[in-house]
Amino acid sequence: MRNIAIIPARSGSKGLKDKNIKLLGGKHLLGYTVEAAFQAGVFDCVHVSTDSEQYAQIAKAYGADVPFLREEGLATDSADTWDVLRAAVRHYEELGRSFDTVTLLQPTSPLRDAADICRAFEIFHDRQADSVISVCEVEHSPRLCNTLGTNNSMQDFIDIQIIGRRQDLGVYYRLNGAIYIQKTEILMRRQTLYGEKSYAYIMDKIHSLDIDDAFDFFMAEAALDWMVKSTQE
Repeated sequence: MRNIAIIPARSGSKGLKDKNIKLLGGKHLLGYTVEAAFQAGVFDCVHVSTDSEQYAQIAKAYGADVPFLREEGLATDSADTWDVLRAAVRHYEELGRSFDTVTLLQPTSPLRDAADICRAFEIFHDRQADSVISVCEVEHSPRLCNTLGTNNSMQDFIDIQIIGRRQDLGVYYRLNGAIYIQKTEILMRRQTLYGEKSYAYIMDKIHSLDIDDAFDFFMAEAALDWMVKSTQE
């Protein structure tokens, strides 16, 4: 089975300027994901999909394969990530390379490591899955959430008698955006990721950190510093 990791890193981020190449702990953000993909040892190709020659050169410095740049139409805020993956697969096919699985590894999850990738692939193989998606436990039950009424009224916001005690609300999970493994045929036929043979890989809170804005980046710096110090103690 031949596996490709695709790391989408377009330029022009609005939430945090050039976040994909911003230095985190002295390393470009996308570098963490490229290195984790190589360290996992499960990929025949680690590709960074970018529209920027500058980003491409940085990605190549970490060892990533960037034989082509992303088309302009797939480098906008509204571009669909799955269309980006399909385009990359087709470009590689034109170069004579095909893959059985495609794994999306977003660079905005820098604390997801090689062990996470390997464990997700173990689930993929053991369950003979069509797809494996990483998730993490949510901090607060969605049953404690609601929309606000006119003038921010909280009338009927929640019914404590129905909801019950906090500890009895059950465990809920959310997509954390770190790992998406799927069969190439599923991707190319545009079938849903969340089918009968789709399984979750549960990650802890710190490895699930996702960077979207400056505050997230600050939290990543703090988490990385904590992780380094904890290994030295």
